[in-house]
Amino acid sequence: MMNSHEFLLKHSQEWSEKYPGKCIAVVDDKLAAIGHNELEVFKEAKRKYPDKEISIAYLPTDDEVVTLL
Repeated sequence: MMNSHEFLLKHSQEWSEKYPGKCIAVVDDKLAAIGHNELEVFKEAKRKYPDKEISIAYLPTDDEVVTLL
C-alpha cells in the first residue's frame, strides 16, 4: 500500500483535471474527501477515518497555474 503522499503524487494530474479549484483529502491510498476548503475536507475525512493521517491538497485551476519556462 502507498502512503498518502505517494498516492497524491501518482494521481495529482488526473485529479487536477477532474477537480480544479477544489481541496482534496487523501488517507492512505484513498481519495477521502473533495470540497471547497481545507477545513471542510479535513472534517469529512476525519469523520470517515478518525485514526488515520490525513493529507490535504489544493488543486489549482488552469488560471492559477504558472508555467515556468
